[in-house]
Amino acid sequence: MGLTAKSTGSGVLSSDIRVEKSSPDDRVIAIAGNPNVGKSTVFNGLTGLHQHTGNWPGKTVSIAQGGCRGREFSYVLVDIPGTYSLLAHSAEEEVARNFICFGEPDAAVVVCDATCLERSLNLALQVMELCPKTLVCVNLLDEAKRRGIKINLAKLEEELGVPVAGTSAHKKPSLKKITDKLDGICSGKITPKPRKLRYIKPIEQAVSIVEPVLEKHLGGAVPPRWLALRLIDGDSSLTAEIEKYLGKNLGDIAEISEAVERARTLLAENEITADRLKDRIVSCILLNAEEVCGECVSGSGQGGKLSRADRILTSRVFGFPIMLLMLMTVFWITIVGANYPSELLSTALFRLGDKLGELMTALNAPDWLNGLLVDGAYRVLAWVVAVMLPPMAIFFPLFTLLEDLGYLPRVAYNLDKPFCKCKACGKQALTMCVGTTIM
Repeated sequence: MGLTAKSTGSGVLSSDIRVEKSSPDDRVIAIAGNPNVGKSTVFNGLTGLHQHTGNWPGKTVSIAQGGCRGREFSYVLVDIPGTYSLLAHSAEEEVARNFICFGEPDAAVVVCDATCLERSLNLALQVMELCPKTLVCVNLLDEAKRRGIKINLAKLEEELGVPVAGTSAHKKPSLKKITDKLDGICSGKITPKPRKLRYIKPIEQAVSIVEPVLEKHLGGAVPPRWLALRLIDGDSSLTAEIEKYLGKNLGDIAEISEAVERARTLLAENEITADRLKDRIVSCILLNAEEVCGECVSGSGQGGKLSRADRILTSRVFGFPIMLLMLMTVFWITIVGANYPSELLSTALFRLGDKLGELMTALNAPDWLNGLLVDGAYRVLAWVVAVMLPPMAIFFPLFTLLEDLGYLPRVAYNLDKPFCKCKACGKQALTMCVGTTIM
């Protein structure tokens, strides 16, 4: 089955995912965003109880869908998995990329965190490349105000070239701005002109070799500039999806293959190897996001600080030592800090267990019942609570703090290459940290 997502009368898309429409005239909207930016809160606020959840076929990745209505149109909102990038390394990122690229939504909404807009714009700029009809929702404006961060939404809209809606997701009336602007996009009253991502000169030259060839052979089926860069980068999983979507084997088109090889040769002449290309692409996207924020965000001093922090935290010299020191500190605080509450809990719970045992004896309960309830069920549960609860109560708040500070994505970035060699991705390092602490 292909990956195109044009609507049929039954509300079934010819992609691998079924989008439930109540009417053939419903508009399909992709809701994207980083984890923990309030994307689900926005989705739930718009859809209320009119939603359901399923899995992307073949993957254990949850996809929530729900309906809402604007003044002019009814919408089916598809809450795609939270991701930091569309440069897919995980099942979640692949699902997000595939739906935006091949699902042909009528528009996309990218939910951004106003308190760290630069990080969120990394994803927004990538979505805008794939789906010109994009609305950027700057969420958590009230939290940004409390932190002294000022965002000029009108200037942001001008810089991005797409509509921008400022919201505080837990304040439901503010979400009306989203449906109003979606009405404008879907009716044609608002014509987005997305900002073009700019790359360093060698990459731009390489893209210029492949892009016209793709336009000649593929037309506008997939954004040719975006696809040119992905083919040069050698994303095999994407190539397979594109061939399913187009119904043709790109390897059989000699002109495309030759153009890609010429582009790679040009990059090699400029000392941009295959390993370095993705790093250069990511760096350019971040620089574009930094440039936009420099024009629109004030009062926080985040722009330059984030850039300097990235150069240190993800550098080849300091990145790994800082990461190891940070994670070892978290582990030490968790393990040492958990000893004291764990000891108090075990003393209190086992003392209570002794009292329960005495009570069972006083009630002349048979030995097998006493053993089953007190020595078995209660003492096992008490032991698990005393051992597991304190480290979890310390570790997860610490990890949440690192996430809020924006450090965990940098850990994932640092570990992505070594993990890819093991057929995994950098994000899995975070679950390994959780498992290590619990063990």
